[in-house]
Amino acid sequence: MTTRAAKDNLVEPPMPPEMPLDMPEQNFRAAPPAGPRRSRDGLRIWAARLVAFGGTVALAVIGFFQMLTAFGDKPTPMQLMLLALFVPTFAWIGFSFCATLAGFLAPRPKTPTDPGKANVAVVMPIYHEDASASIGLLTALARELEQEGMADRAEIFVLSDTRDPSVAVNETLAVAAAREISPLPFWYRRRETNADRKSGNIAEFLRRWGGRYDQMVVLDADSVLSGAAVKALSARMEAAPDLGLIQTMPVLIGGETIFARLTQFAGRVYGPMIARGVSAWSGNTGNYWGHNAIIRINAFAQCCGLPRLPGKAPFGGSILSHDFVEAAALCRAGWKVRLDYDLRGSYEGCPPTLLDMAARERRWAQGNLQHLSLLGMRGTRAISGAHFAIGILGFMMSPIWLALILVGLVLSATVLLSTPEYFPNAYQLFPDWPVFDSRRMLWLFMIAMGLLLLPKLFGIFRAWSRPLAKNSGGPVHIFASALFEIILSALIAPVQMLTQTRQIYEILCGRDSGWKAQTRAGSMPPWHVVLSRHWAHVALGLGTLIVLAEFSPEQLIWLSPILAGLILSPLTSRLSASPVFGRWARMRGLLVTPEERETPPIIADAQAMTRRLPRPVDGLESILRLGLNPELMARHIAMLPAPIDRPASEKLASITADAKIANAASQSQALDFLNQTEADALVSNKDLLTRWSRLPA
Repeated sequence: MTTRAAKDNLVEPPMPPEMPLDMPEQNFRAAPPAGPRRSRDGLRIWAARLVAFGGTVALAVIGFFQMLTAFGDKPTPMQLMLLALFVPTFAWIGFSFCATLAGFLAPRPKTPTDPGKANVAVVMPIYHEDASASIGLLTALARELEQEGMADRAEIFVLSDTRDPSVAVNETLAVAAAREISPLPFWYRRRETNADRKSGNIAEFLRRWGGRYDQMVVLDADSVLSGAAVKALSARMEAAPDLGLIQTMPVLIGGETIFARLTQFAGRVYGPMIARGVSAWSGNTGNYWGHNAIIRINAFAQCCGLPRLPGKAPFGGSILSHDFVEAAALCRAGWKVRLDYDLRGSYEGCPPTLLDMAARERRWAQGNLQHLSLLGMRGTRAISGAHFAIGILGFMMSPIWLALILVGLVLSATVLLSTPEYFPNAYQLFPDWPVFDSRRMLWLFMIAMGLLLLPKLFGIFRAWSRPLAKNSGGPVHIFASALFEIILSALIAPVQMLTQTRQIYEILCGRDSGWKAQTRAGSMPPWHVVLSRHWAHVALGLGTLIVLAEFSPEQLIWLSPILAGLILSPLTSRLSASPVFGRWARMRGLLVTPEERETPPIIADAQAMTRRLPRPVDGLESILRLGLNPELMARHIAMLPAPIDRPASEKLASITADAKIANAASQSQALDFLNQTEADALVSNKDLLTRWSRLPA
């Protein structure tokens, strides 16, 4: 295998020569840009849509009339309110079942024998990440791409939006080391400003370097595709000239805590059937999840220059969930977007704790609610609108579910505490008996639970019939793990319901989520943290328990899972974040996935590559090591872009940093003098670094 010599690494620029590509900002109220001729969806796709959406409508209608019948001929206003909340909840549960059934109609994509000749850019946008872990994934991918015969037409890019100068130094040193062991060109660019976040990062890359490449594979900082998967994706895209994007179904890996292992087990067992269903009814109007996908660069540049939404955040400004919008923009111009559920070799990490998941969901909730203003995009395909609606409802169902529970409790309290008026009319001969068909309500509840659990049972049966069972401990262990997952998910669900409801409330009140680095590795939070986050959940659960125990004990039978989840939320949140309990579960064969028993080659290689890269150093020590080690200084400087002449008004941080360095007695004292903006100017400027390094250590 070929490698890059260290001396060549210091001479080679951090980025290749620019080859600009036009990427105009879109006006979604105007006609879409001209694209390929829009193809008609086949009979199988329409049949899948009939099953998914037609079945959902049928279930919603049945639920509506059954609930209405349970209330009798003269439902009260409170009963009508309960009905209005019940129908969308019942339909939402029914959709998950019907969409799973639709998956049986999904065609299986094929990979052409001709791999094609497309030039591929593999891009990984990063923001305050563990540089060695992320770049280790890319280094392993570069080695696999060489093995697949793609070394002459694939290149690797690390696109940094990092603002912390110490993290930036970690990145440059990791990339410099990766260049010496990578058989593919390995490039690095850190933006001066992180305007429009991830979408702006990729857009700037395309506008400056996009003309060099035909296709682009987009990864997250904790995700990767195998070399074989990239080769297959490239071949499939080149064989279909009207195909704009192919999304893969990533397998979650690397979970250590109970929460992470729960998430990755559920994704591994139930995920394939869900993905197959989405692929079936989406057809060629699929969705994009922002990573682990291949994109036709010319199509993306033509259609996906995203505008800023009018107004202020949270509803205005940068589009947060840009991936949904980019998929819809491609489809409205005639390009196909497809979910190829069959491809293996797509992996990503998962949130380690319940609190970390809540932090991610806060940003996702805001991004999905922004889509309300984009439902009227001119030329939007109906299925793209369905993707928008499903994303929005995924968060809006939490306040709807909460309202359903509260209205049900109020209705029960009204029945218990009020005296019924049997003869509202003085001349009435027969009494008006209160009508509430509890048997019918019970059947509706059982049907809803069946619709909720049947897709999980399908996933379990599917796992039993495949090698997944052997590699996950056998059918007994899979069933026990699924039972454990169902119980723990039931405890977590009411907490997520209240958390998402609060998030929706904050967004409606105008609070922006901001942009924070994601937590990749978790640790068990202390008691004071979980109590501060969950005390309201406990109070609500205990208060409801006391009231129901006093006035309506029979209601506790149906609400016990919700109340248990709320009351136990601090304990669940803390213990599910424990790596110790995660290891305990694995030792007993619970929540085990095949990737844990047989580590995928690219993941094993990535772990080995990560160990060969410089370990990240926190704080000022990351910068100080440059002054102590001339070799590290040379590697870092080699990753800096060529200097650009700027007006003095744009060099204020560099000027003040230079003055402070001149008045410092040592390197460490100089760093103490600098604020973060000035420290960033220091690590970005070769001349400043040279002057700073001449100070005593």
